[in-house]
Amino acid sequence: MAVVVTGSSGLIGSALVRALRDEGRPVVRLVRRTPAEPDEAFWDPQEGVLDPSVLEGAEAVVHLAGAGIADKRWTDDRRRELVDSRVRGTRILATTIAGLERKPGVLLSGSAIGVYGDTGEHPVDESSEPPVRPRGQGAAAEPGQWLADLCRAWEAEVAPAEAAGVRVVRMRTGHVLTDKGGFLGKMLPVFRLGIGAPLGSGRQYTSWISMPDWLGAVAHILAEPDVSGPVNLTAPTPVTNAEFTKALGRALRRPTMPIAVPGFALRAGVGGLADEGVLIGQRVLPSRLLEMGYRFKHPRLDQALAALL
Repeated sequence: MAVVVTGSSGLIGSALVRALRDEGRPVVRLVRRTPAEPDEAFWDPQEGVLDPSVLEGAEAVVHLAGAGIADKRWTDDRRRELVDSRVRGTRILATTIAGLERKPGVLLSGSAIGVYGDTGEHPVDESSEPPVRPRGQGAAAEPGQWLADLCRAWEAEVAPAEAAGVRVVRMRTGHVLTDKGGFLGKMLPVFRLGIGAPLGSGRQYTSWISMPDWLGAVAHILAEPDVSGPVNLTAPTPVTNAEFTKALGRALRRPTMPIAVPGFALRAGVGGLADEGVLIGQRVLPSRLLEMGYRFKHPRLDQALAALL
């Protein structure tokens, strides 16, 4: 039985495919172009095209597809793409799985800690109810709301698979640390020049996880047949942005700037992402991973950065 993976060409998805193959597990990658390799199968989530036989009897489906949150500036069109690429893809997977005679053993569906909104200094875990607020006009009515709404809509689409009795895990992922790209990859060139600096107040919390721990957590979840529902994929020690800045400077043996980058400059540079994912705090704890006995390779940020850099 194969593990079917969507989003396999992305930063996390490609690392997952390598890890699964290293374990000797067959992998089928769902791709949105003409398949060029024997392990690829075509799907088109925007048009609702998916061959059910690809999922029939699979060991697991790991759904990671979705337009990159920080890849482009957030215009109205880009916001629609961010939502549609997640909602439609999850919908077709869940409804197709629900109609199968031999259903996959589990659906691990991607989500993000953005579902919790701005938590400030308050720690949250899977038992914390994600916020439900009145929707704003266009952009979010308050910082963090738009991404929280996106994540809630994204997660809701797994309902058909759950109703059909499939084990479903909603993976609420924090910032995955890797020097290949993503959150940390964008910061490294600036910090290597010695001009890294805190962002905004610097007091907002950052919830992170090393790539080896993200992969390890997924393997652990796959092996735990009783685990379902939301699981936070974050390290147990979230840090403030100022603490992250200092730790990264120390890991690179480079100085950091004492003056923070002001919020207005961030808004000018990255638009709506500033108030949704940079200037808000998300102090998210991986309570369920710890309860199920997962042992983190890098529970502290200094350990993760030392191993990586």
